[in-house]
Amino acid sequence: MSAHDRTSQRIVSRDEWLAARKELLTREKELTRLRDDLNAKRRALPWVKVEKEYVFETLEGRKTLAELFDGRSQLIVHHFMFGPGWEAGCIGCSFTADHIESTRVHLEHHDVSLVRVSRAPLDEIEAYRKRMSWRVKWVSSHDSDFNYDYRVSFSPEEIAKGAVEYNYTTTDVSIEDLSGLSVFFRDTSGDIFHTYSTYGRGDELVDSTYMLLDMTPKGRNETGPHHNLMDWVKRHDEYEVAG
Repeated sequence: MSAHDRTSQRIVSRDEWLAARKELLTREKELTRLRDDLNAKRRALPWVKVEKEYVFETLEGRKTLAELFDGRSQLIVHHFMFGPGWEAGCIGCSFTADHIESTRVHLEHHDVSLVRVSRAPLDEIEAYRKRMSWRVKWVSSHDSDFNYDYRVSFSPEEIAKGAVEYNYTTTDVSIEDLSGLSVFFRDTSGDIFHTYSTYGRGDELVDSTYMLLDMTPKGRNETGPHHNLMDWVKRHDEYEVAG
């Protein structure tokens, strides 16, 4: 860090730094306890029974939502922004997918299946999946109401009205697909329940790059026109080699 970069920072002795660090640690512990409480409240949310039978196109043929559980009782769906005819998947969703990818084996050994769902046809999904070298199961909801029912895809008519329901509020969007995470539970009788969904910045905690950047002096350093990841994140095969 250059002298210009640190003009706003105080330079102190080790003892002064330690005192400031311990003060911050108190706040960090408060946040940890608050997060534990929030997680418990999330698990305590009421459930909604899934009455509609959704069918998806997969590499193994057409499968129902129940079959996506792959014998486990819990299912996490990554709503990936990838519409029919797109040249590539959303950059932000690709950023999230990179982070989620390595969790698959651990989730599957803890009674949780993980799947990506997009509206793009399966052949377009498969081409992009291979390009990105991802292994998480990715299916197409192209002929299904699934994306629309779980409020990550919107009809042209909805968009034209300028009042789309997304992230539990009414907002104005200009594209047909947005992102999110949804969680489902399947009981021993085979009934499926929707237990949780989060959208917008709600899925940010799975992006561990952000968690690491938050520890650094410059933080996320998103200073471009968007003031978010669109200012700097690229698909992992689009970065310059030198970084």
